[in-house]
Amino acid sequence: MLSPSSFWKEFLDTMEARPNQTPVLLSLLKQIKPISITDTTISLGCPNQGMKFFFDKKTAEVEELLRLFANQTLTVEFVHVEDKRRREKDAPLLTFQPPLADLYLRAGLHTRYTFDNFAVSSTNQVAFAATQAIAENPGTAYNPLFLHGTVGVGKTHLAQSVARRMLEKNVQKKVFFCPGEQFMNELIESIREKSTSRFRKKYRSLDLIIVDDIQFIAGKQTVQEEFFHTFNSVVSAGGQVILTSDRPPDEIKNLEDRLRSRFSGGLVVDIQNPDFELRTAILLIKAREKNIEIDIEAAKIIAERVTDTRALEGTLLSLYTKILGKKEQIDLETVDVFFSKQEEVKVSRLTAADVIKKTCVFYNIKLSQIKSEGRSENITLPRQVAMYLLRTELHIKLEAVADLLHRKDHTTVIHAISKIEQLILKNPVFKKELDDVRLTLKP
Repeated sequence: MLSPSSFWKEFLDTMEARPNQTPVLLSLLKQIKPISITDTTISLGCPNQGMKFFFDKKTAEVEELLRLFANQTLTVEFVHVEDKRRREKDAPLLTFQPPLADLYLRAGLHTRYTFDNFAVSSTNQVAFAATQAIAENPGTAYNPLFLHGTVGVGKTHLAQSVARRMLEKNVQKKVFFCPGEQFMNELIESIREKSTSRFRKKYRSLDLIIVDDIQFIAGKQTVQEEFFHTFNSVVSAGGQVILTSDRPPDEIKNLEDRLRSRFSGGLVVDIQNPDFELRTAILLIKAREKNIEIDIEAAKIIAERVTDTRALEGTLLSLYTKILGKKEQIDLETVDVFFSKQEEVKVSRLTAADVIKKTCVFYNIKLSQIKSEGRSENITLPRQVAMYLLRTELHIKLEAVADLLHRKDHTTVIHAISKIEQLILKNPVFKKELDDVRLTLKP
């Protein structure tokens, strides 16, 4: 059999010549380094842990591609192999070159955002693969890259990971990360100080510009005008543009058509809310980063109960304070006690009367109306919301919920809960509305 490197090169050449080949997958496979090969197995090295997570889920697909190429079955093993050259770059050299940590700071980057500590699942694997491809070949693959999704799905993490990788490969690269609000504020300040030429030189000469929450510039004519020219200057010079937003380009209100067209002209990727498996992986990564020992089953319980990714770290730290000096790791007992106490506090502070009253206040109806026989939409929906909240927040029995709202029997409550659950799935505006009602219930 050929040497690992020769075999892998021939495989990639064959892949590249295949029609309808996914460019993202191919670009990532090119970053893989073959370690060893036998008649039955092949070991492949990944440059970071994030890529290993990605390919672990693609093992069957890669094995099938290899079978078609080699006309035999090869078992694939992916391993994380640290790049020695990158590790050496992280150490300050005895020259006038600033250490990477300083470069990250100047570029507006957070040191904790790397591809290595980004957990990959089906909800974000396209975005992960695209950013990996861009990091290796900026300005060529997808330009611009537009990442959109709700808060906490990893948009900023991935965008900053690209910038970090580019600096690791070449410290001379000009990269900059800025929120949309910062871009606007700097522009206003430059106009006030009559220094717009300096502002334009800073942004238009970048090799990579990342604007976080780009939707913030919508409706601001001067800012949009300036960003349009910045965008064109960077792209025409071979630079890369990455944008993040809470919504896709065609849903950003008051955005100029020419900008909407530019934003949609590259790759637009929707990052979904993390599933249970991804939340568990994120929790384990954060625990490892903070040297916190946690039982895998305990991590699963937390991921099941805490769906907000940004709340995962807070929950982890809260649990850690509970075991300090008492236990070596966060275990199932610790988690069970923690969530039980949370439920006790929630129930003790919030009463059924509070839920009904606050729902009425939110929807601007009277208490007598929500308990009446009225069937108009402006009364029926708040009543169904109240039933749903009484059941889900306070875990009150169906019969008791019906009694609290003067309904005949529990079947009405079952119908109401089903109706609300359907609205949550089908109507994002209503889901946001329900979240707002929940916020009013908090002490």
